[in-house]
Amino acid sequence: MEKFLLKTVVPPSFSGTACDFLLGQSEISRSRIKDAMNKGALWIKRKKRGKLGRLRRVTAPVFPGDYIEFCYDERLLAVRPKDARCICDQGRYSVWHKPAGMMAQGTMFGDHCSLLRKAELFFKSSREVFPVHRLDRETAGIMLIAHDGSAAASLSELFRVKAMIKKYRAVVLGDLRTSGEKGVIRLALDGKPAVTEFEIASHDAERNTTTVNVMIRTGRLHQIRRHFDMIGFPVIGDPKYGRGNKNAEGMKLVALSLGFRSPFTGLDVEYAADDAA
Repeated sequence: MEKFLLKTVVPPSFSGTACDFLLGQSEISRSRIKDAMNKGALWIKRKKRGKLGRLRRVTAPVFPGDYIEFCYDERLLAVRPKDARCICDQGRYSVWHKPAGMMAQGTMFGDHCSLLRKAELFFKSSREVFPVHRLDRETAGIMLIAHDGSAAASLSELFRVKAMIKKYRAVVLGDLRTSGEKGVIRLALDGKPAVTEFEIASHDAERNTTTVNVMIRTGRLHQIRRHFDMIGFPVIGDPKYGRGNKNAEGMKLVALSLGFRSPFTGLDVEYAADDAA
């Protein structure tokens, strides 16, 4: 069975574990159900109250009235997660280097290939993990993860008020030097203002590519990728906006660093991956 989606309420007659319940609701084997639960594919709302939450413990009981969603995708569950690296642990938040191809957060069908789950496992579930900002799945680079609700709110606010300095490096198709050594792209995205600043780092005439250092003043969806594509210099390897501009090494866009004034210490900080500096 490649894909299976179950949404149901545990009946009054049932007594047993989550795994036993799912065995009776599908043709999926016990070992595959255990694997799917461990990878975050089972959701539960106790007696229809509160919010849906992942249930990973195979031996956990379910009770009549519990609402269950089991989102099984065999192909997704078979994907091996990439390695993410914790660059700095500041207690209330940590700084990570997310590899290209890794999701920032999971989906209803699982989270074993997400950065948040990697952080949970890294800290052995001794801390909560909260998303603070997003980074495209195809983009590698620096990300922040908060470890309490207040820290998440404070860090998210820095992004909202544009107090977070976000630096990227991209390799684009063509000779961007024709636009000068520096430039600013001011093209609205989704009906909202969007500003992307760039500076030429180098040009490869043989490959017809230009490496640029980028800083964005706004945070629109796929902003850098869309902006450079809109001016005719798509990011190398972009699977969506590159117009067939494929690259065996993946998309050439990296989130180099994040800089901000810490809401916890009042000090200016900047975080960058060693291999991205």
